[in-house]
Amino acid sequence: MATMITDRIKEKPNSVICLASGDTLKLALRKVVDKATQQQIDFSAVQFIGLDEWIGITAETHGSCADFFNKYIFLPLGIPNNNFHLFNGTAIDLEKECKKMDEIILRLGGIDLMVVGIGINGHIGFNEPGISTSLKSHVAELQETTQSVGQKYFNSTQILKEGITLGFQHLIDSKEVILMASGVAKAQIIQKTILGEISEVVPATVIRKHPNALILIDEEAASSIAEKERIRFNS
Repeated sequence: MATMITDRIKEKPNSVICLASGDTLKLALRKVVDKATQQQIDFSAVQFIGLDEWIGITAETHGSCADFFNKYIFLPLGIPNNNFHLFNGTAIDLEKECKKMDEIILRLGGIDLMVVGIGINGHIGFNEPGISTSLKSHVAELQETTQSVGQKYFNSTQILKEGITLGFQHLIDSKEVILMASGVAKAQIIQKTILGEISEVVPATVIRKHPNALILIDEEAASSIAEKERIRFNS
């Protein structure tokens, strides 16, 4: 995945790249930084969009999405502040914050590459089961599963009732999408995402509607998919 990102930047130095935060992306972003440093790839014109943020959590809080991006890509590559665009989870007017992000994406000409993970309930970003696929940036009420799993990113217990996120319309409109998953905990939801009915019940299935999408998973995440289905899917 790191090579795919750096190749896109070589091809289009002013690419607009949307990134998710979280454990799945850590290793990939470390490799992006290594490749960029070793190959002296110029990131100065790249524009970064943050996929989501926890509402009520400051950017400086360890475990926030902003903290993740700063730690794993922005600071290591020296990305200037005006080259990344993140949701403010403590904004007084969250509707205005959503509108601002939509306007930024429109002004930049849309997203060239979106790299996302997947939750164990099938969410992408904070687009939880049952959410409309036609939404752009919006505030989302988080399911108990997301609230519980989200605690692992923080040093102390946090109130994680809501999130602010890009919507699935942004994913559908992106020129290219990569969904990444690793580990046995993601095996069942990956099986549903790849082989199940395309439905808002499993939000990640919407990726199969995208004409230029790639799902990257390791052996553990693929463990619920029978060998014959793997062959059919890869063919």
